[in-house]
Amino acid sequence: MVTKADTISNAAANSTTPALGDNTTPEVLAAVDLGSNSFHMVVGELRHGQLTIIDRLKETVRLSEGLVDGGALTNAAKQRALDCLSRFGERLRDMHASSVRTAGTSALRRAADSGQFLVEAEKALGHPIEVISGIEEARLIYAGVSHSMPPNEGFRLVLDIGGGSTELILGEGDKPKALESLHMGCVLMTERYFSGGRITKENMDAARLAARLKLRPVKAFFRDAAAIEAVGTSGTIISTEAVALHLGIIESNDLTPDSLERLIDRVLEFDHIDDLSLGGLSDRRAQVWPGGLAILVELMEVLRIKHLKVSDGALREGLLYDHLGRLQHEDARERSVQALGHRYNVDQGQSERVAETSGQLLKQVASAWGLNSDRAANVIDWAGRLHEIGLDISHTNFQKHGAYIAENADLPGFPRSEQMLLSYLIAAQRSSFEKSRLRSLPSQWRVSALRLAILLRLAVLLNRSRSAVDLTGIRATADKGQLILMFPDGWLEANPLTIADLEREQAFLAAISYQLEFS
Repeated sequence: MVTKADTISNAAANSTTPALGDNTTPEVLAAVDLGSNSFHMVVGELRHGQLTIIDRLKETVRLSEGLVDGGALTNAAKQRALDCLSRFGERLRDMHASSVRTAGTSALRRAADSGQFLVEAEKALGHPIEVISGIEEARLIYAGVSHSMPPNEGFRLVLDIGGGSTELILGEGDKPKALESLHMGCVLMTERYFSGGRITKENMDAARLAARLKLRPVKAFFRDAAAIEAVGTSGTIISTEAVALHLGIIESNDLTPDSLERLIDRVLEFDHIDDLSLGGLSDRRAQVWPGGLAILVELMEVLRIKHLKVSDGALREGLLYDHLGRLQHEDARERSVQALGHRYNVDQGQSERVAETSGQLLKQVASAWGLNSDRAANVIDWAGRLHEIGLDISHTNFQKHGAYIAENADLPGFPRSEQMLLSYLIAAQRSSFEKSRLRSLPSQWRVSALRLAILLRLAVLLNRSRSAVDLTGIRATADKGQLILMFPDGWLEANPLTIADLEREQAFLAAISYQLEFS
């Protein structure tokens, strides 16, 4: 097995910007992966630009087993998750973790009632939880593998079989080139094709066929490149390697198609999952291993993988490294915003003017309106820079086109909730406020989102001339449902069209019980 190095190099260590942890007192950072089968936590200590892993925790929670018809989580599954998160939270408090990033994956993406559960889960853990998309999960997995293995020449294909989804990533160096998340995982496959725990050749063949069909539409993106190094990670693949080594089916650390076929033959010697007992396979992993093994053998067959290395770097390590990058201003979200602006031919000068004005207004009212968080500053800046992406489609209702793009585009680095918030601000930049869009956001964000939208609208309004006008003299004060703008002497008289726009904006804000005054 390719084991994870206990020290992750900090890419920004040699930059001119001081890195978090560049002092004698180490910072403690953590990442928590809320998988469909297991919850993982990794804790690192950052000192002088180096991150050393100091603790790891893993618990089998089987969250996806708790999804019933209609997508609701059972009370038993919720309780298992909350109990686990309480223990993780206790450990984080004991270790004085200063910064924690948590990501929910397939099961929470599919859970119809995840909103209320997340409120309870965040309380139990003591930290916010992001529900990330499958593509974002794939990106983070690749980051975890890249920083857990030596660099390689050429392409690297990474496979990760989770409880509810399977991620495929083809990358070069530390940059992913193609990402895919398929709705098949070891828990889902085992539940569906090994009904009641029965192990038969017919069941195994049906599971393999299902995996093959899932791979058919995407296989061309992940094979036939020159010099591909194939790497597998996470529970199913790591357990498969352990069993193969224990049984003497492989002597090196590489899995092969033939070794997987031999493992399947050994599995078929058992009649029921409860009886499945092989060296290197834990009792808990055995409960979901047949479905995962069916996926893995088809991955190697369909993608023409002759040798599969195994790494224990995965989503949680990717989360930790990505979180470290955010803290040191190497944010993948920033790259996504830049790429989206270029793709939709945004007027860079105008977008920067709107972003700068909205940022100025935010600084002046942040305390009064409870908008002091980094999230508020980041998202209003991104919304300002992307507020006109919809113009590349049509001038009519361009804000709605832009909101659709922001909501549905693959934006590496963005959790789903932040992407929805960005979409809301772009949609709310002009005309009347749509209450249905606001209700699509997490309830605890709605007041802040509405206030950020008001500031963005004013920034757009004040920059309507699309020219470099000095707006630095404008002052803003706020108090609950009121916002007051004060202009330099003579400014309004010299800009009568702005007065008309502000008067119209007063009516829009009055409709949502906010009062705008200006003088």
